[in-house]
Amino acid sequence: MSTAPRSPMLSLEEALAKLLAAATPVSGTEDLPTAQALGRVLARDLVSPLDVPPLANSSMDGYAVRSADVPAAGTVLPVSQRIAAGQVGAVLQPGTAARIFTGAPLPEGADAVVMQEQCEPLDGSVRILAVPAPGQWVRQRGEDLREGAVVLARGRRLTPQALGLAATAGAASLPVMRRVRVALLSTGDELVMPGQPLRPGAIYNANRDTLRGLLAQFGCACTDLGIVPDSLEATRAALREAARDHDLILSSGGVSVGEEDHIRPAVNAEGRLDLWQIAIKPGKPLAFGQVRREGGGEAAFIGLPGNPVSSFITFLLLVRPFLLALQGADPAAPRGVWLEAGFDWPRPDRRREFLRVRREDDGRLALFPNQSSGVLTSAVWADGVVDVPPGQPIVRGERVRFMSFAEWMQ
Repeated sequence: MSTAPRSPMLSLEEALAKLLAAATPVSGTEDLPTAQALGRVLARDLVSPLDVPPLANSSMDGYAVRSADVPAAGTVLPVSQRIAAGQVGAVLQPGTAARIFTGAPLPEGADAVVMQEQCEPLDGSVRILAVPAPGQWVRQRGEDLREGAVVLARGRRLTPQALGLAATAGAASLPVMRRVRVALLSTGDELVMPGQPLRPGAIYNANRDTLRGLLAQFGCACTDLGIVPDSLEATRAALREAARDHDLILSSGGVSVGEEDHIRPAVNAEGRLDLWQIAIKPGKPLAFGQVRREGGGEAAFIGLPGNPVSSFITFLLLVRPFLLALQGADPAAPRGVWLEAGFDWPRPDRRREFLRVRREDDGRLALFPNQSSGVLTSAVWADGVVDVPPGQPIVRGERVRFMSFAEWMQ
């Protein structure tokens, strides 16, 4: 009896290219107060309407001078004025100094500040103990932002520091892409929600809360459809409901070909589906397709594997860039850094592996002892993964590519 040959496994790069080719950025924007735009994606370039700082100012408490007036250490100058932050002083007369404080505008005529630790105050004058160079301790006008310059580019995910920069440019509100709407569902009669009695043979649904947290991290609006019973009709009904007003349907579990795995036939009945075998570990199976909407159009569908570590890692590798592309943001993966392995990995897999590790105080990477795709403890203990090429063993002390969870979450 002959069997059909299996399709070759896709590389991670091939699978990602297919996903991104199908990702059309959502339409629609909204204006949000700058303080409320954290994690959202900027819909238009933010252009600075002013120079920042708007005037040259002092970066130290000290004395503003004309550097030419201090030819040698020990020069004594009369103090002609006092300038605090928020005040604009008078023109600095030649041969005088101005007492100045951090952030105060440099008076016209001055070209340097001598910090107070290098000055000796006298009665109505000051002895300068060090010869200043032109520009010393001066923040020049426009050194942070220039009027007309792009402060933040369209497509940037807004971090706390980006919000601060927008506020520096005077932006009280920001135009952002609308949230990607994601319907989340789990499949499997063995699943029970936390808080419910755990009957024999059942397990608590860990993927739901992991995926909800990840979706929130990337600024999505999530509708939780709960656990779908293991039947074809129930799965089809859930997909029809999810497609109605969502951009993406995300499921975990049920993407294999077993008798109780109904995702594949349900999505094919309601749209179309490809089931990919991806050459990565953990996270080999991935389903991707489209589900028709009753009124026209389609919602994207991604089906993740059911094992919790597989679901988590596959989200970071493939769902994260897809969501960023839907938001019009850069879907690039973390660059990674090369660090020393503090462990041996003598039996590599033929697939590309992502081993859960963490950085120790000595800078080396420690390996979680159980790399099973069902051990979610490994993803909590770790602060990232080592990206291991197919078939490549690791010897303690060699340098390996480390990818930080924190960088993935940006």
